[in-house]
Amino acid sequence: MFPASFEYVLARSADEAIAALLAHGEDARLLAGGQSLIPAMRFRLARPSVLVDINAAKELSYLREADGALLVGACTRDVALETASFVNERYPMIADLSKVVADPVVRQTGTVVGSLCHNDPAGDWPVAALAGRAQIIIRGKGGNRTVSIDDFLVDSYTTAVAAGEMAIEVRFPTPSGRSSGAYEKIERKVGDFATACAGVHLTLAADGSIVDAGIAIGAMGPKAMRVPEAERLLCGNKPSKDLLRAAAEQAKKLADPAADQRGDVAFKREMAGVLVHRALERTLQRLNVGALL
Repeated sequence: MFPASFEYVLARSADEAIAALLAHGEDARLLAGGQSLIPAMRFRLARPSVLVDINAAKELSYLREADGALLVGACTRDVALETASFVNERYPMIADLSKVVADPVVRQTGTVVGSLCHNDPAGDWPVAALAGRAQIIIRGKGGNRTVSIDDFLVDSYTTAVAAGEMAIEVRFPTPSGRSSGAYEKIERKVGDFATACAGVHLTLAADGSIVDAGIAIGAMGPKAMRVPEAERLLCGNKPSKDLLRAAAEQAKKLADPAADQRGDVAFKREMAGVLVHRALERTLQRLNVGALL
């Protein structure tokens, strides 16, 4: 099947893209990596009347650290994070994830911000963004606004980006002090959507107790979900085998997956707990605490 007919607009800046969105209304869609949009158009699940291509907007293609955060522009490809040495050195959870997004071909074209805006329930980036407490910069006619990832991810395939706006950047706070993280995922084969996935980010105090925790799971409901009870359970306590098991159990309780060809509900729910436990163990190993468990 071929896409329905559409008008094509090449935007050379974010402001040009926003002007096109305002001019053409809600039927206009942005094109960055297109790894989700183009297949949907091919099968006519998406039928935009106008496609606004932002790939010529060089201002939106960057990966850098500034103001205590890792800044990722709207046109930055997944492969940029996968191959950046400073990301691998200082952002372990993101480094884990960047190697398992879809497959190498998709990572050459797909974008981080585009994945967040697509907000697939089984997507990788929303899970890491929740665990890492990311922020999204949204630009509209009136300028920029900053939205926390918890408020950005509204529902399945729905975000806080309003008509005439675009997400131009995601910001991941730079780990400081005794902080680390990990990302775990299972899939039927390379390139498939996640059967289950989990992201963890922890910060330890000088005495070894956990002072901050971010835990999220994906493919377990209508959107990626933070696991607040597990986060509260961890904070203020020193890591132990019992504590990790209890946190993993909270993930299982929260998980509400649907049965499909990747597994039944009971299996997926069990995997939510398994992957959170694995991610917690790997994070603590990176913090040189794993041997104590």
